[in-house]
Amino acid sequence: MSANLTPQYNSVAIPVSQRIRDRLIASKTRFHANDNIAAHIREGELNELLEEVSTRLQGVLESLVIDTASDHNTRDTGRRVAKMFINEVFSGRYVPMPAVTEFPNAAQLNELMIIGPVTVRSSCSHHLCPVIGKIWIGVMPNEHSNLIGLSKFARIANWIMSRPQIQEEAVVQLADLLQEKMQPDGLAVVMEADHFCMQWRGVKDMDAQMVNSVMRGSFLKDPALRREFLSLIKR
Repeated sequence: MSANLTPQYNSVAIPVSQRIRDRLIASKTRFHANDNIAAHIREGELNELLEEVSTRLQGVLESLVIDTASDHNTRDTGRRVAKMFINEVFSGRYVPMPAVTEFPNAAQLNELMIIGPVTVRSSCSHHLCPVIGKIWIGVMPNEHSNLIGLSKFARIANWIMSRPQIQEEAVVQLADLLQEKMQPDGLAVVMEADHFCMQWRGVKDMDAQMVNSVMRGSFLKDPALRREFLSLIKR
């Protein structure tokens, strides 16, 4: 290993997943399922990763004793699933955060703002089953707050949710990022979702949902503001 802790190796011989992992380890960067690792992926490596994951998923299908050679329905399933994981349902791990234009609160807005419901799609990190739900965001700005465009709330939420997650951690990640970007007096995030790991397997309960919330600043300290926000999103 070189002095700058960058691993040196023959890139042809080492799988791309190992090269990316080595960079993460060398930089002491966490790479849990719900982390973003885009900064450690080099140009062209996502395509390499797709090919590697495709090959490994083909092996999974063979271990499940599925004859992909003669079954026309599963002949390209390994590649289709690899593209789905990397380019869609787990894309929040592999691409940078979407550009967010911030602008000053020139009008000195200080009234409750509510954004939602924003439809989000995620995946349970325990069984990789779909998690589909809605998010409501409440913001109490101050004269020093940064404001962001309405569509950016949805883009940021979907970027965070497009990773293997547990719902409790996902809403905290979203709240932390919005708090950092906007610096409001108060921030509230509520998520309500269906978990297919309960509906499709295990208990197989089709009606159970999970609802959780994060309250920061004035939403945490002011019960009247919290009640106003919760009553408005119920409408």
